[in-house]
Amino acid sequence: MKCIYCGSYDSKVVDSRQTEDGTSIRRRRECIVCGKRFTTYETVEPGTIMVVKKDGSRQSFDIQKIKTGIMKACEKRPIPMTSIDKLVADIQRNVSNSLEQEVPSSYIGDLVMEGLKDIDEVAYVRYASVHRQFRDINTLLDEIAMLVKLKEERDGKKE
Repeated sequence: MKCIYCGSYDSKVVDSRQTEDGTSIRRRRECIVCGKRFTTYETVEPGTIMVVKKDGSRQSFDIQKIKTGIMKACEKRPIPMTSIDKLVADIQRNVSNSLEQEVPSSYIGDLVMEGLKDIDEVAYVRYASVHRQFRDINTLLDEIAMLVKLKEERDGKKE
């Protein structure tokens, strides 16, 4: 494994353990040349799943791209990385379990929105504004009104 600090390909595994969700193995490595430590993850590579975009084009399913979008929506919000990682893992599991070779990008976006709705309302609205391509302020206000109604229904059930 290439060292992220000095570029050397000589490293040794110092510690190895399964992640909490059991989908990958976390390895702490130490570079033989510079002595610095870094972390790598080993995961099972699923069969190729293609994402069908709105314009009809196709690209390989890239969970890192989804995580980047979620992190942008959650930027400057008090959301722990464990919540983001759990959401990303849930989305990957849902897409993989669909057993489809092609998945619409709208399906993935809806999974992200559903997860963000439970994590943080501001992150949800940020993501929804891009995913649903809000054309004007009224569309945004409609989405917020729907979110407020859902929250009131949930809070009403708790009492």
